[in-house]
Amino acid sequence: MNTRTGQLYIVSAPSGAGKSSLLNALRERVDHLAVSVSHTTRQPRPGEQDGIHYHFTPVDVFRQQVADGNFLEYAQVFDNYYGTSRLSVDALRETGKDVILEIDWQGAQQVRECADVTSIFILPPSIAALSERLHGRGQDSAETIQRRMRDAQTDMSHYPEYDYLIINNDFETALAQLACIFQSERLKLTSQIQQHQALLTDLVG
Repeated sequence: MNTRTGQLYIVSAPSGAGKSSLLNALRERVDHLAVSVSHTTRQPRPGEQDGIHYHFTPVDVFRQQVADGNFLEYAQVFDNYYGTSRLSVDALRETGKDVILEIDWQGAQQVRECADVTSIFILPPSIAALSERLHGRGQDSAETIQRRMRDAQTDMSHYPEYDYLIINNDFETALAQLACIFQSERLKLTSQIQQHQALLTDLVG
């Protein structure tokens, strides 16, 4: 049996839609997944570990990697850079793992220009539910929540650019739908031929 090359996925969502919780639960349910660890030039926050939360990278090194074309996507957010390493993603895919990029619609547009990718957008069931979830975190000021809500509506307007759309109304239902997408992609003909080439040759010549 041949080892398949893992599929590349993008999962995007507005802040508060439940993306991180869904992906954490998905990784417990599906054993062939890996979430790409992004590079960033910002300083580590308390409790963050290099190589686990981010690859913390000096600005000059990051800019050189951009010049060398080493990122599938990158962006500058305020004074810091964030990016997805092409080499890291390819290395994970070569092990047979499907790789998830947790990036926004702008990063997704960059990745689509240079890679074959399956993209998923997660939406909340309503504006009211999104606001309730952001307030329920108890981490942000009212001003920050208002900004997040404005940003969320901009983010959500890009859902038509994606292959799949999940409405996270009930967590278990959304999780089951997410798992179905990953399973069905593995059952596509091209993936099955790659994984079972010797068997198929033996069966049909």
